[in-house]
Amino acid sequence: MLYDVALEITYEYASPANAGRHALRLMPATIVGEQRLIHGQVHLVPGPSERLDRSDFFRNAVTDVAYRKSHSELSFRLNARIDRTAVPEAFDVSPSLSGMARELSSIQSLRPDEPVHFLAASPRLTLDPAFAVYAEEWIHPTMSALTAVETIGKALNADMSFDADATTVDTPVLEAFERRHGVCQDFSHIMIACLRSVGIPAGYVSGFLRTIPPEGQPRLEGADAMHAWVRAWCGIDVGWIEYDPTNAVRVGQDHIVVARGRDYGDVAPVKGVLRTAGPQTTDHKVDVIPR
Repeated sequence: MLYDVALEITYEYASPANAGRHALRLMPATIVGEQRLIHGQVHLVPGPSERLDRSDFFRNAVTDVAYRKSHSELSFRLNARIDRTAVPEAFDVSPSLSGMARELSSIQSLRPDEPVHFLAASPRLTLDPAFAVYAEEWIHPTMSALTAVETIGKALNADMSFDADATTVDTPVLEAFERRHGVCQDFSHIMIACLRSVGIPAGYVSGFLRTIPPEGQPRLEGADAMHAWVRAWCGIDVGWIEYDPTNAVRVGQDHIVVARGRDYGDVAPVKGVLRTAGPQTTDHKVDVIPR
């Protein structure tokens, strides 16, 4: 499936910013057998004083920019065309939960994609005992790792309520879990914490999700969204699978991958610092259009 993706993130500052540095993770990824970036550009208005395009440790595309001139507004715009392939669901040949430790111990590599990086707590994701208690209500040691991933994802989808006003980007994962309210970032962080707590390596994926309007209603420009979901390692034979707990589905053609990491901190679309005073406002618009 071909998609054209357009993203615009704008900021307005109450007082002009006279300096700033930002790391942008906006460009969709090329993933062999799953997704191909045909072309893409990141535009910045105003133009930065410095710009560097690079890859980070997890092989995500990063655009580093620096500003040394005063500006009251800032706009980051992405235009990209992506070929997204439907990945057939693999047979469940994953080990039992009790056998995961043995398979993990056989892996000695520290390459970016290895599960060792996705087992422990990470900067924005603590492993409180409450996550293990919750996960163990739904799984048992003889259950396969793949079944456990889907079982925990479905349980969280049933127990959590999507609420855009319940949390912010900085809300601790345990707080969102205790409230049982949140957005896709919270659903994903909570699921990752549950999986890691029972020995399943899990990471965070940011991307775009195509939304389909109700039957008979027109598609609204800018109404699509950036989204987040979970990547879980289910043993040597199955490898990594991706699951969307917000929608209780295995990830498919409507999910476009931008970046992968341990938690949101590794893949945040915009991260940085600036020198200004007073409040700021931001606005996001996304269009994911099939071709």
